[in-house]
Amino acid sequence: MPKLWNSTVEQHRHTVYAAILDATAALIAEHGLAVNMSQIAAHVGIGRATLYKYFPDVQAIVAAWHERQVTEHLDQLAAVAADSGDPGERLYTVLATYLRLSTTGTHAGRGGHVGAAATQVAMTLHRASHMPAAHQRLHELVTAVITDAADAGAVRTDVPSGELAVFCLHALAAAAVLPQADSRERLLEVTWAGLLPPQ
Repeated sequence: MPKLWNSTVEQHRHTVYAAILDATAALIAEHGLAVNMSQIAAHVGIGRATLYKYFPDVQAIVAAWHERQVTEHLDQLAAVAADSGDPGERLYTVLATYLRLSTTGTHAGRGGHVGAAATQVAMTLHRASHMPAAHQRLHELVTAVITDAADAGAVRTDVPSGELAVFCLHALAAAAVLPQADSRERLLEVTWAGLLPPQ
């Protein structure tokens, strides 16, 4: 088969794959978790048989979508962490970005609360097979940024950077579930205050 043909077929498969993930996310946002393969296929504009060539069921699509989201969020954090500015400011921006990304989609339900079914799916996804590597990458990224800030005298050095990274990530993950933006901002400031050198 010509190389151009192979490239075109691969690009087409990638486009369809991405469209399936996007369609599933849109349908779940609109109709909740009661989404089936027929609805997804119709939304993408493909036959059910074609959809089954890509994924065996809705759960597999949701897991793939989640893995893509997590990777995109980590890439955004890595881009912020790669900034060459002041190490303290860079750390604060990384923490604020992590909180914002953790909050994305969390408060989409009525009255700003996530439904029980959506919460259960989220908990299941966060135990998915792709998550340990993602958690490791996140921890290493935040640890490195804290280390740079500590070396610059912007944050405390009496606690190892790896431990401070665990503290920040857990504190901000807890803050992300709060429905009010001002509450989340206050806990971001409390987390930041815990990183400052002791007086």
